[in-house]
Amino acid sequence: MKMRTAPAPLGVLVAALVLTVTGTAGAQPDATGDPARTPGGMPDLQGVWHFNTTTPLQRPERLGDQTHYTEEEHAALAARTAAFRPWDQPPPEGSVGSYNQFWWDHGGPVADRRTSLIVDPEDGRLPPLTPGAIRQVGSVERHVPGTLPVRYRIGGLSADGPEERGLAARCLVGYNVGPPLLPGGYNNNLQIFQAEDHVVVLTEMVHDARIVPLDGRPHAPEAVRLWNGDPRGHWDGDTLVVESTNFSAKRASFEPGATVAFGTGATLRLVERFTRLDDDTLLYTYTVDDPATFTAPFTATIPLTRSPDPIFEYACHEGNYGMANMLRAGRAEDAAAVAARAR
Repeated sequence: MKMRTAPAPLGVLVAALVLTVTGTAGAQPDATGDPARTPGGMPDLQGVWHFNTTTPLQRPERLGDQTHYTEEEHAALAARTAAFRPWDQPPPEGSVGSYNQFWWDHGGPVADRRTSLIVDPEDGRLPPLTPGAIRQVGSVERHVPGTLPVRYRIGGLSADGPEERGLAARCLVGYNVGPPLLPGGYNNNLQIFQAEDHVVVLTEMVHDARIVPLDGRPHAPEAVRLWNGDPRGHWDGDTLVVESTNFSAKRASFEPGATVAFGTGATLRLVERFTRLDDDTLLYTYTVDDPATFTAPFTATIPLTRSPDPIFEYACHEGNYGMANMLRAGRAEDAAAVAARAR
């Protein structure tokens, strides 16, 4: 876990840009009570939004075709989540722990009582993988044996140098930074800045800012590959649609959990949709389309709730003591191996 420090200068600069272009940092709801709009007439998506939830990406198999919990089941889930707040308690016996529980940001089950974030396919599960799909170790450098089939890309486990570590350990991508957004243990926040011809999506995790042109320009040439893809946006009625291609082949196509990832970005086409439902709710929907990895596209939906708090800088490199410690341990092991051969 890395350190959160002072508010990011990038957010201040982008906010200044938006204020210059739009003349306002956030429009007010109109007289009908409809969600706020910008001076240009588009829905105002600006602000800081939470995407934390305990609703799982995939529907638990034990629930079968149950798409929604009953009111009683949902209330019980919410109560259990609220009760699990062991603030400032020591870690379990045998564990060194990390930060105290204050830093965890699990949220609760989504308000509409869905049993999974995946809404298509109807079973609430990821589609089957293709026969040639690549399986990878996820952003947390830990391998879970027994469930991952056939073929792996197990880079990121060596301590020979920083470039051999996983992408998250190198503060590039991973955890819940997206795209697409996947709720994680902490830093489940993003900030949206909006101008007439650009939108900026700034995630607190790994302090990444995606600048999305809205002016109809084509995607970058195929040879140009980016960690977070090459986004292009347009308005479909009151919904902002962002289509991203040109992802780097060095990242996974989709990472459903911290220890498992599938495919590579080289074959990913990601479509995200942002819809302002009311003053305090933004509906985020994404579709992963990667025919080299999954036998069918799939779609997930996450309600984002407005946050009164600012985005803070995620000082990943500055606080990345783990990287130095892993490499230092690697050099110690090298020295021990040399000494053993000399005896």
